Amino acid sequence: MEVEITIPHEVAVMTLPNLTFFPQALLPLHIFEPRYRKMLSDALGTHRLFAVAGLNSAKAGDAFEPPYRIATLGVVRACQGQDDGTSNLLLQGLTRVEFTEILGEEPYRRVRIRALASERGGSEEDNTKLRAQVSRLLSMRQRLRGEDAGNLQKFLRSIDDPDTFADLAAFNLCESSRLKQRILETLDVNKRLGLLKRWAKTEVETLRLTKTLQGRLPDDHVSDN
Repeated sequence: MEVEITIPHEVAVMTLPNLTFFPQALLPLHIFEPRYRKMLSDALGTHRLFAVAGLNSAKAGDAFEPPYRIATLGVVRACQGQDDGTSNLLLQGLTRVEFTEILGEEPYRRVRIRALASERGGSEEDNTKLRAQVSRLLSMRQRLRGEDAGNLQKFLRSIDDPDTFADLAAFNLCESSRLKQRILETLDVNKRLGLLKRWAKTEVETLRLTKTLQGRLPDDHVSDN
């Protein structure tokens, strides 16, 4: 039986480069830095919660490891300690949060947060239609890339909720950290799906053009065209 989790007002946070964490996503982490080993120990001894934020490189010169303002709070679902004091864990995203204040940096960063809820944006019918369009585009992208339908694609197709579908599709398939952060910061589910649709459509068009230009030559002989 799932236990209801109370979102605290203050949590620890990891700030990581080139990573955008989403609600419902599963993130494996290897904890080895002393500050994060202490953070994990404290989290496991209390609510098992901490946030993961992307590193905002645009503000890299202004502060130490500046985080994006919008991040995701996660719960430690599994953790295995190693003989050398490091740990491997699985963090599951719970909800988007906004950092309203950095409270301290020692022994690890602690922030005050405000939980953010998704907004439907369009009608249920519109969102369901958009979700289906994105799903079809992702399937086309997969075929054009020469990939077999894996467990991830099958799992995504099984998700009926447009909100969850958009978040997990972005987390697992988008390669641009900037786009992923923009999607994370978009509370409107309809607009979030629209961003995914435009990205997936561009991916499909690019792959089609590449195949047309390449013709029947293999990748390592494209220059022979």
